[in-house]
Amino acid sequence: MRKIIASTYTTLDGFIDNPHEWSLSHNTEDAMAYALALTTGCDALLLGRITYEGMAQAWPNMGGNPYADHVNAMTKYVVASQPVDTAAWNPTIVIPGDDLTAEIAKVKEQDGGDILIWGNGRLTDQLATAGLLDEYRIWIYPVLKGHGEPLFRPESVTGLESVDTTTFASGVTVLTYKPTSG
Repeated sequence: MRKIIASTYTTLDGFIDNPHEWSLSHNTEDAMAYALALTTGCDALLLGRITYEGMAQAWPNMGGNPYADHVNAMTKYVVASQPVDTAAWNPTIVIPGDDLTAEIAKVKEQDGGDILIWGNGRLTDQLATAGLLDEYRIWIYPVLKGHGEPLFRPESVTGLESVDTTTFASGVTVLTYKPTSG
């Protein structure tokens, strides 16, 4: 069965918004090799509508390197209860928000590589609660932001088991956890 992996960048003080403003200076060769291996081990992206719409503005214009080429070729599953412009970033399949757990369970059972989620929000909370989220990969950046959107919310409550820790030359550390309970 395919795994669903939520990969999220966070500051040391636990904020996830606008990572392009604070993460890029920490992209060392070892961190980028890890990101490439994680991404190429997956053949699908699972995104909420807002994240998809933001990514669809930028990613189709990127390419010419193995990472961007792979991301653009991946199937994008978008969970949405509002209309989505699927032509903006192909291939894209919309999963209605009210059918989330049943549809994602079916996707997990299909043949293929793992499924990657970028970010951590209501989608990951719902999947963890339903027992469908297999891993959190939390990239902790050596940055204090002071405010912003928090990594977790009250709805995120779940038990976790530490699976792995990886530290890069830049000081970025990836903590890998497996949810253990809802």
